[in-house]
Amino acid sequence: MKKLLLLVSVLVVASMILSACAPKATPTVVAPTEPPVPTEAPTMAPTMAPTEAPMVYDIGSAQHPIKVLFVPSVDAKATVAGGQLLANALNAATGLRFTASVPTSYAATIEEMCASPEDTMAFIPALAYAIASAQCGVDVAFKAVRYGYPVYWAEYIVQRDSPYQTLADLEGATWGFGDTGSTSGYMVPVVELAAAGVTVGEQVETGGHNQTVSAVYNGQVDFGTVFYSVPLDPEGKSVFSYDDYLAGKITSLDQYEVPAESIENCAVNEDGKKLLCDGYRIMDARANIRTDAPDVAQKVRILAISQPVPNDTMSFGPDFPADLRAQIEAALLEFALTDAWKESVGSADVYSWSGILPATDAEYDVVRAMVITTGYKLP
Repeated sequence: MKKLLLLVSVLVVASMILSACAPKATPTVVAPTEPPVPTEAPTMAPTMAPTEAPMVYDIGSAQHPIKVLFVPSVDAKATVAGGQLLANALNAATGLRFTASVPTSYAATIEEMCASPEDTMAFIPALAYAIASAQCGVDVAFKAVRYGYPVYWAEYIVQRDSPYQTLADLEGATWGFGDTGSTSGYMVPVVELAAAGVTVGEQVETGGHNQTVSAVYNGQVDFGTVFYSVPLDPEGKSVFSYDDYLAGKITSLDQYEVPAESIENCAVNEDGKKLLCDGYRIMDARANIRTDAPDVAQKVRILAISQPVPNDTMSFGPDFPADLRAQIEAALLEFALTDAWKESVGSADVYSWSGILPATDAEYDVVRAMVITTGYKLP
């Protein structure tokens, strides 16, 4: 019994000694935490205000007028004035709105038609039409009639005392023409001169038929090429008819001109609108500078006449609305029968269109052939 008590006592004492010698437990230190950073309330992404769709105005309305374009072949001021008369007449007949303008060149006219295919119409010559129809589908509606002729010609002009007598004489000569996009002023002559084996000298782009006549008159170029129209006799009739021409009755250069004995008497009439020679009226490009050069007939003569060319066109942009086109075509046919037409497109100071006839695209294949033959492209 004493032994048992002794053993228990030893164990208790040993336990106490071990507890005293054991390392003290290290308290766990908790690092203080930063207070939470307050977060801003989420903001809504700004929303764009709804945009209104652009207004679309009807073609022919005051906000979207139809563009009537005129090539710059003659005086731009006279052309715009005549064009505005036409625009006003079309507005009265159809209720549609129109604006008349003269682009800076033949090429610019075509570019405008192709850029605005649904709202443009234009008075463009055969060459420009052939190119525009191939480029973007411009479509002819009418061809010009000038004093009974559905065709016209180019004329080569020189000073009256010039030594030049035939195309062959123009070898090395300085050539003046209005615009490389002009059928009578450039395209037909360039083909004919090449066919005749003539290599001209310096080429001067004058800016229009009037400027070309002035350049010849003033001796700035040796020869020029411009449009030709048949003269009128004292009764107001063409000195020869289209039937005469087709029948081969016009065989000499003299037949294209007013009588030689009347040349010295050529003068501007009292109202300034005509260049008359003993009652005969000059209708070609020379008459367009009669105010500035009343003696132009005495100073400038015709050297040669070209092959016939299909007359100028009135054409529409490729996407022009068919219903509006029909209205305009009907109105144009009516307007062409009025006296007001003579002050507009029919004016000698504008395009000298005495009337219009329906035209087809195929009629201008001959001009396309010229373009293909020469590889010509508008600048």
